[in-house]
Amino acid sequence: MKPINVGLLGIGTVGGGTFTVLSRNEAEITRRAGRPIRIVAVADKNTELANRLAGGKARITDDAFAVVNDPEVDVVVELIGGYGVAKELVLKAVENGKHVVTANKALLATHGNEIFAAAQKKGVVVAFEAAVAGGIPIIKAVREGLSANRIQWIAGIINGTTNFILSEMRDKGLPFADVLKEAQRLGYAEADPTFDIEGVDAAHKITILSALAFGIPMQFESAHIEGISKLEADDIKYAEQLGYRIKLLGITKWTPAGVELRVHPTLIPARRLIANVEGAMNAVLVQGDAVGATLHYGKGAGAEPTASAVIADLVDVARVFDADHEHRVPYLAFQPDAVVNTPILPIGEVETSYYLRLRVEDKPGVLADITRILADNGISIDAMVQREPGEGEEQTDIIILTHLVREKGVDAAIAKIEALPVVKRKVIRLRLENLG
Repeated sequence: MKPINVGLLGIGTVGGGTFTVLSRNEAEITRRAGRPIRIVAVADKNTELANRLAGGKARITDDAFAVVNDPEVDVVVELIGGYGVAKELVLKAVENGKHVVTANKALLATHGNEIFAAAQKKGVVVAFEAAVAGGIPIIKAVREGLSANRIQWIAGIINGTTNFILSEMRDKGLPFADVLKEAQRLGYAEADPTFDIEGVDAAHKITILSALAFGIPMQFESAHIEGISKLEADDIKYAEQLGYRIKLLGITKWTPAGVELRVHPTLIPARRLIANVEGAMNAVLVQGDAVGATLHYGKGAGAEPTASAVIADLVDVARVFDADHEHRVPYLAFQPDAVVNTPILPIGEVETSYYLRLRVEDKPGVLADITRILADNGISIDAMVQREPGEGEEQTDIIILTHLVREKGVDAAIAKIEALPVVKRKVIRLRLENLG
């Protein structure tokens, strides 16, 4: 059978891994795909590196558009990243009738609606398993494996950099800044780690999963995003004492009022499996009405884990290469005419539980004032701990865990609590999810 000819855009870490795995497992991949899959053209600004990695097995160019316009190329694999030229290249590939495989979560989260509409019109595949959670086949699980279910919510540790940092902060009791430097030294964090530590990378990924889970368009601009850069080691310690671990979670939930789409540090009961995912590993918990909870765990980044997902998409393309596009798996799990514009809930309307830490004067009546404010705002206390002040200290920490409450009620209560003269710093507020 005619081979599938692939044009590779970018031969960095993932591109190099893709070349390596395709070569090493060529026979096995051909058996699965039903035809050979071969990389015939590579575009990269570093042509010296490309020539070294390709080993004479593919044409090398520094012009990505030359690959996209090459009539011999059947499938374009986009591993450049970013929003700019990557978008132009993907749309041009689609316009030229070529299938596309991409690992670019930022591109899909922000421009996926446009790209999928163009691909639908042209009848080509846009596959993106590698865009979320690296080597974990979570896209296929949500889009196909769980298609019998009404998915109720997804919660994921989907950024390895932040999970490594939080694991180190908990294990060693070190402040965020010190652990970030160590993560950069070890190669877990970029020189500019902003997208990771401020939650943007995770928000791109949970946006994609939300669209797949609920049959809605990509709505990244509506996501609530908080990172871990302001998280304090004291809160990780207090959470541990209360039986919780703090993880940066991407969360999306269906509610009758709309869809929740949020990324933030979250307390999770330590007994949950996902709370025990450590280091740079990823895990995604999906709750379906029929299957219950399923946990998907593995390496979320790296050359060969991500290459595994890229090549899985190439195998899928090979299998449906000659199929009528109307009978392929839909891009966003639901048929294109069944995608609905369910609104994303503003964060103030989200209902969850909360961890509050208050720095207060150690004097009588303080606790009564605080609990009265909480009660006036409809906030019920689940647990409360008051740290014993050290010798000579005049201030102490009060830690409060709440029952379920709407966020705008917590905001109102915090504003009143911070206005009390006995409260000596801004209230630390973290969200809590039981994931039961």
